[in-house]
Amino acid sequence: MLGDTALKLVHDSRRTAALDLLPAYQEELVRGVCREIRQLDASINKTQDEPGYDPQDRVAHCNLLVQHLAMRRDKRCLLAYQFTRARRMNEAAWKQTEEPNLNGNEQEYMKAYEDLIVDIKGPYTDIDLTGSLEPPNDVFIDVRVLQSVGEVQTEYGVFNLEKDSQFFVRRSDVQTLLLQGYLKEI
Repeated sequence: MLGDTALKLVHDSRRTAALDLLPAYQEELVRGVCREIRQLDASINKTQDEPGYDPQDRVAHCNLLVQHLAMRRDKRCLLAYQFTRARRMNEAAWKQTEEPNLNGNEQEYMKAYEDLIVDIKGPYTDIDLTGSLEPPNDVFIDVRVLQSVGEVQTEYGVFNLEKDSQFFVRRSDVQTLLLQGYLKEI
């Protein structure tokens, strides 16, 4: 039936959103959707090129419309699947995490995207571009140490961050440690 394969891709995209790691690329489903799109396009062109084709014939027009809409739906489903995967790869690149289930083309994309991020960050090594765009509510925050880090040098002195200890520190001094999961804001 038209669109069944594309619907499977949409279900896979929805499932992907709930997973921590990106699942393996559904190459067979993608090929099936592309094949269906080509078949629908060929059928539309064949119908329009027939010598007895009458554009005023409502039955033929309805048939072409259904095929065209099915083709557009397949394309949208395929693009949604690709967009979901690309967005997850982009997030992984910014967070500098590894995605193990990428195919060859996705690995190339990920490498190129990581290179782009490095180029963007290059001249701004002292600025954390991965941080939140919203300004903090407080300059100083209470934090609890979840994992021992050791000594951390700040403007206000040296802190020895041992597990289960608490500190009142400037947010900008510990923002990276918060993002990495060593500290937790109280």
